[in-house]
Amino acid sequence: MRGFTLLEVMIALAIMAGVLLTVISSFNYHLTVVSRDREETIAVLLARAKIDDPGFKFTESGKGTFDPDWPGFIWKTDIQPTDYSWLKRGTLTVSWDAERRKVALVKYLPQ
Repeated sequence: MRGFTLLEVMIALAIMAGVLLTVISSFNYHLTVVSRDREETIAVLLARAKIDDPGFKFTESGKGTFDPDWPGFIWKTDIQPTDYSWLKRGTLTVSWDAERRKVALVKYLPQ
């Protein structure tokens, strides 16, 4: 007799199912990583654009949004004194995903 037995076919299918499950799980994980990295990159670029904007007053604490271009992204500034009387520490925080994820940039400002 030639051919495969039922047991050999079942073992081969079990191995194929394990490999396929591993590949699908890995692909799903990497898609999640790419999506997270994309959101973080957008947040950093929005924060840098906001800090470098000449019309942006980075002298007092405040908050705002990036609507309508980037809905869901929120910015908040926080100005703190430093050990030096002539220098302030400004932090611009961009958050998204209902403020569960955040990126913060720090800029030191002369008084």
